[in-house]
Amino acid sequence: MKKAIIGKKLGMTQVFLPDGRLVPVTVIQAGPCTVVQKKTTEKDGYEAVQFGFEELSENRAAKLINKPEAGHFAKANVKPMRVLREFRLEDSASYEVGQVVKADVFTAEDKVDITGTSKGHGFTGAIYRWNHHTGPMAHGSKYHRGVGSLSANSDPSRVFKGKKMSGHYGVERVTIQNLTIVQVDAERSLLLVRGAVPGPKKGLLLIRNSCKA
Repeated sequence: MKKAIIGKKLGMTQVFLPDGRLVPVTVIQAGPCTVVQKKTTEKDGYEAVQFGFEELSENRAAKLINKPEAGHFAKANVKPMRVLREFRLEDSASYEVGQVVKADVFTAEDKVDITGTSKGHGFTGAIYRWNHHTGPMAHGSKYHRGVGSLSANSDPSRVFKGKKMSGHYGVERVTIQNLTIVQVDAERSLLLVRGAVPGPKKGLLLIRNSCKA
């Protein structure tokens, strides 16, 4: 992995490709990110770069940042950031604390993996959560959207672990691989990525080079 950045999902639209095709794209505010810390093998046991995203105003920083975090930012001589994320990059040594990473670190046609938190759907039944089949929908059935058999008769007299049942649906870490960047707007720090990405509008995203491209 040579490139990575933190971003925020702004929404979806559609654009024309050079060959005239109309494709759906997700608009992502990618950066600018500031290098807050460099981790080295000698000191930390591994190499990585810590990025900060979304600079906080003085008033917001006073409310959201505690003393250890304030000291961490002061040591790096950067302003407090809302988000901190760490990336293990092949060229970590080439980054310097205080360096600003912008959207133009990527180019059009790059393949990326995007990680986000999926939309929350609350407590849902097995049909909506796991796409189970419904029961007979006739009036005499009286069993339409239930979970069905749990295999819990006298043998084995229990429900096996991992049984797909009703529960909290969504709010999970999701990664979509091999998405294509259609356009890069460096002036406005925007990436236009073909297709959908996880999460709601204003959701946090981690954009990396595709590991399978």
